[in-house]
Amino acid sequence: MNMAQTRIPTPRLQQCFPERLVTVADGARVAIRECGQGPVVVLLHGIGSGSASWLHCAQRLAEGNRVIAWDAPGYGLSTPLPQARPKAVDYAARLEALLVALGVERCLLVGHSLGALMATAYAAGQGAQRVARLVLISPARGYGAEALRETGLRVRQQRLDNLERLGIDGMASERTSRLLGRNPSEDALAWVRWNMARLNPAGYRQAVELLCGDDLLGNGRPAMPCEVHCGEDDAITSPEACGAIARGLDAPFSLIPAAGHASPIEQPDVVAGRIGHAQRLTLEGSAHGKA
Repeated sequence: MNMAQTRIPTPRLQQCFPERLVTVADGARVAIRECGQGPVVVLLHGIGSGSASWLHCAQRLAEGNRVIAWDAPGYGLSTPLPQARPKAVDYAARLEALLVALGVERCLLVGHSLGALMATAYAAGQGAQRVARLVLISPARGYGAEALRETGLRVRQQRLDNLERLGIDGMASERTSRLLGRNPSEDALAWVRWNMARLNPAGYRQAVELLCGDDLLGNGRPAMPCEVHCGEDDAITSPEACGAIARGLDAPFSLIPAAGHASPIEQPDVVAGRIGHAQRLTLEGSAHGKA
């Protein structure tokens, strides 16, 4: 057996964070993983990942919370969006349908990387009454702003060319190390690569269109409390870029030590601690009528 395979916690994944399919109002299916009971935490993954990437964070959060992670449209077994070039509001509409189907009336919403673009659009729009607090981890702003569109065209072409040239498995092999910090563990490398190797090409193409055609800061500012965190070694969405997003949202900003872009995998204790602290603030605010 390949040594990397021994590092993939698939038995724990099925036991502790099992997958199921939810059919929403329009007939689309959304694959989710769920564990725990209590106040709801909803986790949205990034462009090169999936719901399983949250396993280690979810296990830590499940003590006292109902934790729900989706496979975004076009990822895993989730039905793709009908739009060839979807915007964040299209992903947000599917998220709204999912939370309605699950009976979630109030939640803490967490978005990582491209998931942060989806989460912000949802919190500023359809989810304004459903989201109590928003946590963004290494948020990808996107390239939809006028000043960034030329860069977005180059990024789009590069990502689609890489998909064509390398395929999903080749992309996973080439990009894994870039998503982690300076001294990643073999476990973290193996887990990031496993999650990326499970991407669906069509869903990834739609996500590339979102990344290159939309702007996190262009979909309105969420009214609920928001906070932004970033791995101190993040080479994908740099601390400087994430700090600028935090300022644009008038949100507090902090670094996650010894972590790159994939901090939920690399530093799950720290990331779960930040999410758990945000949940406690939410509950305290609700008790005092502030959230």
